[in-house]
Amino acid sequence: MQLGFIGTGVMGTGIIVNLLKANHHVTVFNRTKAHAQAVIDAGAVWADSPQAVAEVSDITFSMVGFPDDVQETYFGEHGILLGAKPGSIVVDMTTSTPSLAERIATAANEHDIRALDAPVSGGDIGAKNATLTIMVGGDKSAFDQLTPIFDVIGRTTNYFGAAGNGQHAKMANQIMIAGTMTGMVEMMVYAQNAGLDLPETLKTLEGGGANNWSMANYAPRILAGDYTPGFFAKHFLKDLRIALDEADKMHLDLPATKLTKELYEKMVDAGHGDMGTQGLITMYPAWHDGAQKK
Repeated sequence: MQLGFIGTGVMGTGIIVNLLKANHHVTVFNRTKAHAQAVIDAGAVWADSPQAVAEVSDITFSMVGFPDDVQETYFGEHGILLGAKPGSIVVDMTTSTPSLAERIATAANEHDIRALDAPVSGGDIGAKNATLTIMVGGDKSAFDQLTPIFDVIGRTTNYFGAAGNGQHAKMANQIMIAGTMTGMVEMMVYAQNAGLDLPETLKTLEGGGANNWSMANYAPRILAGDYTPGFFAKHFLKDLRIALDEADKMHLDLPATKLTKELYEKMVDAGHGDMGTQGLITMYPAWHDGAQKK
């Protein structure tokens, strides 16, 4: 089976490498070819456009940055839907809008192509270690067919029904993470300014009710002064905006998520959007990077 993958960023690279390790043939495209060199070196084959990838692929995956990028990747001048063959499957793993997932599915169906929206959670670590959580909406027969491939790149895969529902599940995920990220950051600021030993504090909290994924994966990076992106702050802000827009459509008020969005807006507006989400802590004046306050 021939696989295609558009998008060789932090997440896409880890996923592609795991597909190659499982002996799948993968053809790739990225807007900047130099950023695809790692997967090309690992055995992926380069193509010159999303259309060219889809033309040689039975299943074409995409994982790009923003909904506008998804729009261009599927419907642009050299988009996936111009190259995808009847009977093939397209899978958008970008965190995007439910309405765009529905539009892709409708357009794909008109050309006898099956479509899935399959955003993931787990960050760069999950992509590298094949422990992602994959949330899927769209064609059920396509989901059943792709389950063995999802098992190569993730630990947990769940099907949520119609096109767009994978994206809704990811929004629920991001709303939860919004709370754990701000909780982790403010916990660390508080503990440091109280003069606590931070590694010991983290060890203690991990053994109790405060334990969570964000703290386990990002707090050690903060202690090391490492703000490189496992997940870009600018992309998390995009996700929170989508979640709140969808909430507005359902007449829901999510004040905690709104506050988290505002905090990340300040971070991105300050020029730190290319930091990892853990970089939010640098926006707190009371945080003393690399040293504990005694």
